Amino acid sequence: MSKAQIGLIGLGTMGAALALNIADNGFDIAVWNRTTATTHKFHDTAGDLAARITPTDTLEALVQAIAKPRAIILMVPAGQAVDDQIDALRPLLDDDDLIIDAGNANFHDTNRRARDAGDLPFLGIGVSGGEEGARFGPSIMGGGKRDHWDRVAPILTAIAAKHDGTACATWMGEEGAGHFVKAVHNGIEYADMQMIAEVYGIMRDGLGMDNTAIGDTFATWDKGPLQSYLIEISGKVAAATDPKTGQPMLDVIVDAAGQKGTGRWTVIEAQHLAAPIPAIEAAVVARNLSSQKETRAAGEALFGAAPHHIPHDNMSLDTLEGALMAGKILCYAQGFGMIAKASDEFGWALPLPEIAKVWRAGCIIRSAMLDDMASALGDDADRNLMFAPKFTDLLKSNHDDLRRVVAQAALHGIATPALSSGLAYFDAMRTERGTANMIQGQRDFFGAHGFERIDGGSGHHGPWGD
Repeated sequence: MSKAQIGLIGLGTMGAALALNIADNGFDIAVWNRTTATTHKFHDTAGDLAARITPTDTLEALVQAIAKPRAIILMVPAGQAVDDQIDALRPLLDDDDLIIDAGNANFHDTNRRARDAGDLPFLGIGVSGGEEGARFGPSIMGGGKRDHWDRVAPILTAIAAKHDGTACATWMGEEGAGHFVKAVHNGIEYADMQMIAEVYGIMRDGLGMDNTAIGDTFATWDKGPLQSYLIEISGKVAAATDPKTGQPMLDVIVDAAGQKGTGRWTVIEAQHLAAPIPAIEAAVVARNLSSQKETRAAGEALFGAAPHHIPHDNMSLDTLEGALMAGKILCYAQGFGMIAKASDEFGWALPLPEIAKVWRAGCIIRSAMLDDMASALGDDADRNLMFAPKFTDLLKSNHDDLRRVVAQAALHGIATPALSSGLAYFDAMRTERGTANMIQGQRDFFGAHGFERIDGGSGHHGPWGD
């Protein structure tokens, strides 16, 4: 019997889907799960693909089932479980066998694991697209040594999503570069989702639209410049009916959003890099606030419900569409700016145009805009995306809509943290002389930190003691 071309450990939702994808693309795969019954159930329900899948009951059997030099994908929970799995697996492998961590790892952990591996082959790859993407074509962001990536690139590019025939999978850089790019992807995802939710709130609470009308609006927007996976599914979510109660599905869902930590990691790392990503930060904060249901209820009881209703003369759906367009551009600009900062900081030479291309299909933030973003970054990867001609024109056309939406929402008590932060970022980025001179004066007054003068020189002090 011929041996498998690759192995996979961890048959949870994502691991099982990825294994089926690999088999579906013509590759023989050996699989192992800590719970043996899960392994055999997976194989028994694989249908026609079962012939390409070798279920194994032990790690030793898994290793023996794979052709040399071996490559084994880990799809286990991030954190200690990955280290434990590597420690259990590595003694069974030859020195040229490759371990691939394809989970949602913190890139700092991937950096450490790559260094601990030394010359032993190791990759950390970010995989985006959820269960459907894993099964039918995810976006894949590779990190590690280039020659290790090249060894498995034929399989990874074959199973990845395709955009106009181009695989949405590429090598990003050394060590944890792939997982870092995936983290920023998730940060942008947080902000994009939050902005959509804020616009939904304005339609629901400000304009009094029902779920059907809201769903129709998102469906219409998905046919225009806002076309994206998140807009598409937002329309479907809004239009769905709860089979249990017959009510609109959104009306029976608790308004407390969960998170797995990748957005938080992005925000923490942005602070270390001094990379401004206010829309992403606001989205993470909004999720944290959403979990405080009892506190929010107490606040409404104490201060009274906000007025909410926005006169239709003050707000149109076209205005909301323009605001979301501007917010989305600013969110992506912040994300790519953070990637550029990390590229310099860690010496990764992250390929920004290729990152935009990898995100064009398969991943959660796939969007019609990413083609133009890839082109703009290809023209000048060092330029803030909002200064690229295409996006400058879009912002000139739509930033007044963003301002109008944020202002009306504020006047009517509707929280729009991500849209508001996007607007503040835009205004700060187009103001040559801001107000940090006051902060420098304050710092010098209480701490004698010194400041630069506009007529030259640094280390100056003010006349505060006179």
